[in-house]
Amino acid sequence: MTKKRGSMKGYTIKSGDKRSTKSGAGMTEKGVKKYRKENPGSKLKTAVTGKVKPGSKDAKRRKSFCARSAGQMKKFPKAAKNPKSRL
Repeated sequence: MTKKRGSMKGYTIKSGDKRSTKSGAGMTEKGVKKYRKENPGSKLKTAVTGKVKPGSKDAKRRKSFCARSAGQMKKFPKAAKNPKSRL
């Protein structure tokens, strides 16, 4: 049985691989390293959290993510009304 590429099975908050929803969600540096080790050639990065300098690479990455998110909210209006619902 082969492991499906991109599977998040085995990544837990307890082991420090990802953050809880309350603390901002997303994968931690440790989780990203683990994922890259299991999936060579991956370009996965950690979430952009905290304050960033306007116009910096991280700020542009966050803006891009937010634009994609906004598109999802338009596609699924129910999710826009209730942020806790899954898309």
